[in-house]
Amino acid sequence: MAPQDRGRVTIDPDECKGCGLCLDACPPKCLAFAKDLSPYGVHPALYLGEGCTGCGICFYVCPEPGAITVYRVAPPPKLANQRAAQEAPRA
Repeated sequence: MAPQDRGRVTIDPDECKGCGLCLDACPPKCLAFAKDLSPYGVHPALYLGEGCTGCGICFYVCPEPGAITVYRVAPPPKLANQRAAQEAPRA
């Protein structure tokens, strides 16, 4: 996973029906159709392995429940602590 990636995607080829809605909706364009056919005779979506921002748009546009799972990567601890300090309410 590249340092700028903030997420990753898994796609279940047995659930994906190859409609392509996730490919069209993905802002960083990190999804593509697989070369091989699924058991249903369609080219399922495939995560290219890098570029995911963890936005989850692909998950929300997918008409098949359980076909797409988006994992968000936590920021490094130092960055997370800096953000927490900036967002803490001031007295």
